[in-house]
Amino acid sequence: MGCGSVHRPRAVVRVIDFVYYFPSPGHSKASQHYCARGQRYIQFGRFPMKCRFRLLLGGLAFATMHLALAFAQSGGMSLPKTVEAGNAFSIQASGSGKAVLYIVGPGQVLRRDVQLGETTFFAAGDLHNAGHYLVVLVGGSSTENGAFDVVPAKNPANLSFLAKPSRLSVSLHDGISGAVCVFDAYQNLITAPTPVSFELSGVSAAAQTRTVATRNGCAWTEMDSAAKEGAAQFVARVGGISSTRVIQQVPGDPCGLRMSARPSGQKIELETEPVRDCDGNAVPDGTVVTFTELYDGSQTTVDVPLKRGVARAEMPAYSGAKISVATGVVMGNEIHWGKQ
Repeated sequence: MGCGSVHRPRAVVRVIDFVYYFPSPGHSKASQHYCARGQRYIQFGRFPMKCRFRLLLGGLAFATMHLALAFAQSGGMSLPKTVEAGNAFSIQASGSGKAVLYIVGPGQVLRRDVQLGETTFFAAGDLHNAGHYLVVLVGGSSTENGAFDVVPAKNPANLSFLAKPSRLSVSLHDGISGAVCVFDAYQNLITAPTPVSFELSGVSAAAQTRTVATRNGCAWTEMDSAAKEGAAQFVARVGGISSTRVIQQVPGDPCGLRMSARPSGQKIELETEPVRDCDGNAVPDGTVVTFTELYDGSQTTVDVPLKRGVARAEMPAYSGAKISVATGVVMGNEIHWGKQ
């Protein structure tokens, strides 16, 4: 390679495992035989290295030797396949010497200084987020990695219960729906099939019950609203835990709407019978009832809210007028006033 040898090196500088030889002062340039001005000879173990390119090759060889040595001292890790959320567990790392163990997962990172060849224990609650975890063991210049899964705890602890609607008419088939998701004590969704009991009970009707197994952590069902108005308790239960929602069942559309009329001077007094739905529930006060009078091509309309279950109104008394009543889309009877 065109480089000579150093005859009498006097100064030696060590950096890590590299040895740099500098020529002694006073030596002539002829006796030193350098490759180029400013270059240095490098001793790597028993082998002399020359020039910067050879320094790079030597460093790579040195790092590879250390990495191989470290891997020989650390023989691997023994990891659990799965860990239940919140449970204690342990990891065995073979070999000798000290290392650092990292566990990285969803929203959690654990770091432990460990002694290779010994078992590292983790307390209950150290890992509680379900998911896939990466394990990295760093010792010296070596790195080993593995993985395991944290699964939700088996025992349900919380329910997320959605029931809708919060208010509906009576006697609707499958009018009420409920959905439940099941979680453990650490808010992990329990994806294993779990039976959920649904119960809808009102003030008068018999309770309706359904038992549904969860799929991917959730279960859902539909219920009929009762025939009688009132508040119903909608309960979802898993084991010893439950969640309750209140469903307000209100009367349906008026059914059999009827009115009567009587004269009052130049007016006609109109009054409905108590307005009820088809199941006999009283339609709530405030429901608007519309009275309409048709006479000689003209139309008169009066909107009146229910008060105490009935609606009353006054209209002009035209002989031959036709008077009708309605509320919403429900039509009542008609009255022909005066001459027939």
